[in-house]
Amino acid sequence: MAQKIFVVEDRQFRTESDYACAKRDKQLIDKLRQETDFEDKEALEALLKNLRGGKYKFMTLLGQDFRDEVEMAWKKSIPGKKSIPGKKSAPGKQAAPSADSRKTRRGKAGRQAKPGGEKRTPAERTRRNEEASGREKGPGSASGRRNDQAEKAPDASDRDDAELEEIVEQELRKREKRRKLILLACSAVAICCLGYFVVYSYYDYRTQSTYEELSELKEKPVIAPAVTPAPGPLYTLDGEPAAKEVLEEYQNLLLKNRKLIGWVKIDDTYIDYPVMQTTDNEYYLDHNMNQEYDKNGTIFMDKDCDVLKPSTNFILYGHHMKNGRMFGQLDQYKNESFYKEHPLISFDTIYEKGTYQIMYVFRAKVYKETEIVFKYYQFIEANGEQEFDSAMEEMAALSLYDTGVTAQYGDQLLTLSTCDYQETDGRFVVVAKKISDGEQ
Repeated sequence: MAQKIFVVEDRQFRTESDYACAKRDKQLIDKLRQETDFEDKEALEALLKNLRGGKYKFMTLLGQDFRDEVEMAWKKSIPGKKSIPGKKSAPGKQAAPSADSRKTRRGKAGRQAKPGGEKRTPAERTRRNEEASGREKGPGSASGRRNDQAEKAPDASDRDDAELEEIVEQELRKREKRRKLILLACSAVAICCLGYFVVYSYYDYRTQSTYEELSELKEKPVIAPAVTPAPGPLYTLDGEPAAKEVLEEYQNLLLKNRKLIGWVKIDDTYIDYPVMQTTDNEYYLDHNMNQEYDKNGTIFMDKDCDVLKPSTNFILYGHHMKNGRMFGQLDQYKNESFYKEHPLISFDTIYEKGTYQIMYVFRAKVYKETEIVFKYYQFIEANGEQEFDSAMEEMAALSLYDTGVTAQYGDQLLTLSTCDYQETDGRFVVVAKKISDGEQ
């Protein structure tokens, strides 16, 4: 079955959709022809400008044919305008702007009337359309088409090249701008990272130097103060006289900072630090023992604990530093093997020494005040044996493994607490009980 072919303005279209687009273009072209005086140079020039500027949107090659027709008519309207090379005029005939003569030139390269004013047969028109589509039927016709194209190519190609160059240049400028912005952003990030590293290294070095000095100071003989203090203890939590005397090894440190309350240590770890206490549990989160700003903070005891009385449970807090400093290694107790290698914690108050045996290791979190749940950080003083036993049961249920160690009402407890990043407001907790010299 032969394929159906649609023809509009001597151009062939093989699909109904293309045919519909061609008919729409023809309607627009016919309208422009009626509105434009092809004898008027200025009218032709205005129409050609609009066609080149894309004011009228064509969907088929009919639009290009019409633009070529207008351009040819405009050139002929200019006095003394030479004919375009390769273009032959019909002998004794001059192109006229009438409706009939406007149709004598169609196709992408344009068509010329035969000598003597002959009209082309349908077969010839079909052959010309095929040549315009790139299908050569003979050397003579194809060369004529190429010559016509060569006549019009300079203006169109020059414009297309200029537009293409402008688009390429704009795109290159955009890419260069993006490259500079990315480079600037990367440089800013690098500077911030470098600055953070420098500050981090400085604080880490200062912290380590400070604690090394404190460790050495603890071992030195007691430095006599410039002014002999009044009779009585060097330090009490609330400033009132007390029967307990400060241990000799902490007297030098106490002269350096009156907020010192003790010293905590776990063998073969980084945990070997002085412990501070003040009425503000937030202060030592970002200050060191010398009251200097330090993001490493300092190990400190909960403000509600009392080493003079003493309270049932001493709760110590410290940051979970990624480099392992402060309580950064505390979460190693999640492994039972680590516990077996480090079952004891040394914690001295400034008044007495102490060794504590680990009982429970668990994860917890900071709860809202309205939540009814066991909150280890509020278990500081047991008001009786029942409350003590209840707390022990709660912590034993939370413990990651069974150490076999238990405590009885009246035992002194020690709790180490640090952040746990497995959940929001998470905490990692180690609880131990004080053992006597005979149990060590």
